[in-house]
Amino acid sequence: MNKVFLIGNLTRDPELTETSGGVSVCHFAIAVNRSYTSSDGERQTDFFNVTAWRGLAENIARFTKKGSKVCVSGSVQIRNYEDNQGNRRTAVDVIAQDVEFLTQRGANQGDDFYDTPAPSDRGSAPAKKKPALESFDDDGDIPF
Repeated sequence: MNKVFLIGNLTRDPELTETSGGVSVCHFAIAVNRSYTSSDGERQTDFFNVTAWRGLAENIARFTKKGSKVCVSGSVQIRNYEDNQGNRRTAVDVIAQDVEFLTQRGANQGDDFYDTPAPSDRGSAPAKKKPALESFDDDGDIPF
């Protein structure tokens, strides 16, 4: 079984692109603190590259930015490639199957962050305003 769960903060704004076939793909990285400190009292941090596809990719690009806390569940994928100098390299990526947004709405972001439509070449409908709540005062008889 290849399953990974990570909770961390985005290290940069997510990058949303499309494949030549029109499928949305989002690349981002998260910093995950280890649960222990080193001998000098420093907490160690690991950095993971994450890839998300389709609707999940679009939601990540719309609702997160650098510093957002997320929980990523997915699988680990190892790939080999050659760098510019011809050296063989190995990269470890996380392929996201689900991402939960853990940053509270409006925290570390503008107040209208969640009401701003996602940038898209296809055009999107304007964001709808949330209805205002009305106070309700009923001192009538309780039916039970």
